[in-house]
Amino acid sequence: MRLDPRAALALGLLRLCLAQVNFAPHLFDNGVGSTNGNMALFSLPEDTPVGSHVYTLNGTDPEGDPVSYQISFDPSSRNVFSVDPNFGNITLVEELDREREDEIEAIISISDSLNLVAEKVVILVTDANDEAPRFIQEPYIVHVPEDTPPGSSILKVHAVDKDTGSGGSVTYFLQNMQSTKFAMDRHSGVLRLRPGTTLDYEKARAHFVTVVAKGSEVLTVAAMDGDRGKPNHILYSLMSESDGAFEINETSGTISITQSPAQLQREVYELHVQVTEVSSTGSPAAQAIVPVTIRIVDLKNHPPTFYGESGPQNKFEQSLYEHPPQGEILRGLKITVNDSDQGANAKFNLRLVGPGGMFRVVPQTVLNEAQVTIIVENSAAIDFEKFKVLTFKLLAIEVNTPEKFSSTADVVIQLLDTNDNVPKFTSHYYIARIPENVPGGSNVLAVTAVDPDTGPWGEVKYSIYGSGADLFLIHPSTGIVYTQPWASLDAEATARYNFYVKAEDMEGRYSLAEVFITLLDVNDHYPQFGKSIQEKTMVLGTPVKIEAIDQDAEEPNNLVDYSIIRVEPANVFDINAHTGEIRLKNSIRSLEALHNITPNGVYMWSLEVQAKDRGSPSLSTTASLKIDITDTEMLSRSPMDAFLMQTKDNPMKAVGVLAGIMAIIVAITVLISTATFWRNRKSNKVLPVRRVLRKRPSPAPGTVRIEWLKFNRTKAAAKFVLREDAPNGNCNSHSQGSPPPPRAPAPPPPPGMVPRTATAPWTVPTVSGSLSPPQPQCSPKPKALGSPMQSALVAELRQKFEKNNVASKVYF
Repeated sequence: MRLDPRAALALGLLRLCLAQVNFAPHLFDNGVGSTNGNMALFSLPEDTPVGSHVYTLNGTDPEGDPVSYQISFDPSSRNVFSVDPNFGNITLVEELDREREDEIEAIISISDSLNLVAEKVVILVTDANDEAPRFIQEPYIVHVPEDTPPGSSILKVHAVDKDTGSGGSVTYFLQNMQSTKFAMDRHSGVLRLRPGTTLDYEKARAHFVTVVAKGSEVLTVAAMDGDRGKPNHILYSLMSESDGAFEINETSGTISITQSPAQLQREVYELHVQVTEVSSTGSPAAQAIVPVTIRIVDLKNHPPTFYGESGPQNKFEQSLYEHPPQGEILRGLKITVNDSDQGANAKFNLRLVGPGGMFRVVPQTVLNEAQVTIIVENSAAIDFEKFKVLTFKLLAIEVNTPEKFSSTADVVIQLLDTNDNVPKFTSHYYIARIPENVPGGSNVLAVTAVDPDTGPWGEVKYSIYGSGADLFLIHPSTGIVYTQPWASLDAEATARYNFYVKAEDMEGRYSLAEVFITLLDVNDHYPQFGKSIQEKTMVLGTPVKIEAIDQDAEEPNNLVDYSIIRVEPANVFDINAHTGEIRLKNSIRSLEALHNITPNGVYMWSLEVQAKDRGSPSLSTTASLKIDITDTEMLSRSPMDAFLMQTKDNPMKAVGVLAGIMAIIVAITVLISTATFWRNRKSNKVLPVRRVLRKRPSPAPGTVRIEWLKFNRTKAAAKFVLREDAPNGNCNSHSQGSPPPPRAPAPPPPPGMVPRTATAPWTVPTVSGSLSPPQPQCSPKPKALGSPMQSALVAELRQKFEKNNVASKVYF
């Protein structure tokens, strides 16, 4: 259908008018307590967590166009809230603090993209009970006479809570009301002596009382009269469902707690608050009842509780070997700790109280519940020899509560021993002194070693070793050192012994100690004289000395004193008891004096001397001594005279001396002869020996003999015949040339004197030679008769013969 042009124009104008009339959007006013709308009379607790959705802006546009929301703040203030522009959700973005800022001004707006509507709102920040009461003075100290009457006021305490309203009021109560002589007025804070109780100075001189201050107001109920012009007065009251635990201020509507929080028995209290409007005439005009729910977040501020595998437990035990590895967990302790409170009341710390540094506890801070782990911290300190049992207190103490409630559990650790100790001797060395004559098997000393370990690990076995231990044994269990059964100790042979003893446990851990044993000398040796004591020769004025040796090892057993027991024929001697020197008495100065004393005038004296040691008991030895007394004049004689004088009383001594001298001479002669023989034999030749043999003639008349000698002097030499041995022509001889000519023998001695009565024939002396043993024959070299060697030998013999003739002349 086609419109008429007039109708079309009219319709266009109508549309234009409608487009010009666009109504603005608006926010809904939903009243006090609503969480959506225009935020009129909106209040917010200061403890609202940041990020919470606190309100929703809600509005509409008359034309049904979509709307958007905004919120803004004064530039000088904080931007506390943010808004979702499409949905109007307002979120808290800054933390609130009523004590610093109790109200917040904001501008909220709604827009349909053509129209913008803005409103200024004030958001009230309500107080939260976030400040703990604090005592003005702490601690309180008061002196009370012991005769104070019961019920008397003793002290008034005062605490301040910075919170306002219901959170700022404070009530007081005692932490332990059953075990005290005192009572506390919960509103005034006055401490009184309980009725029927008295104080006694002799029994208790001090009393410690813990007062707890808590905020008592819970909340405030607010009611408003609907009449705007002149509202009536409103009164508040509680119905009877509170069990006396709460009360309400009839004019302010503040609900307060009337009991100690520890006495509250229910988790939720459903209260009904009645609001009554009082008319100007004083009569109730209208009434309203509002329900109030009070939830006890913490019915009691419970202390933490320890649990074992079977439930609550306050003692935990475990066995543990000493010196466990560092960081080892005590898995035998199944400990759980729990605090049934909520929030801050459920936060507590764990500590281990006891011998320090051995263990540590994990975790150290707990919220509500945790598995408790105990870890080895110092392995070296966990020593069975120092602690058989380790006892600790596991302490859980609250952190953020005024009461600081705590709980403890005993942790008992039974330590088990290990072989961690070495046997140790009570001394590093032992010293013993024993007599040398102790019998075999005698105890010498006892050594002791201690092993702190228990059981088999603490058993000690002893042994002995070392170069000086051959004569000793040790008992393996008692440590007694004793001599071998066959041992015979002798201080003169070995006076000191040194060896080691060893203490060892069953696993081979050992220690050593050194033993020193000294033998004490026993007087078991007699003094012994030397062999030279039998005879002595004394020169006048000079002493003779005797000496005896005692083989004992120590003084005084080896010190010797001397004495003369008997003297014959008379005692003319003195003896030095210490040195053994024997002297003549001072009155005797010559041999004549001795001659006069003795009846026979002898100089040989017989003595019996004694050597006695100083031991206990003393031992002595006697010996016989002969002393021959002489003087220096006798000693100045020839050696032979002196020898004969010394041996006149002992001829066998002289014979022995002479026999010894002869034996020495014979031995020397034999040695020389033997040496000469072997030397010659080694050279393989014997030199010729020439001898001149002359037969002495019979004496003749002197004249005839002299003349004959004169006549025949020259011819006598010619009658000598020289016989030379064959030259030694040994072919094996390595000598070069002929041996030197032999020397002529010495001429014969002159003839002796003989009587002239008999005349005997006189033969001319001859020269003879001896031959060496036969030698292998070699071709001798021919030698001329008149060789130089032959001529020299003849000349020498002639010369000697002439000398003999001259001697004969003299002889005759």
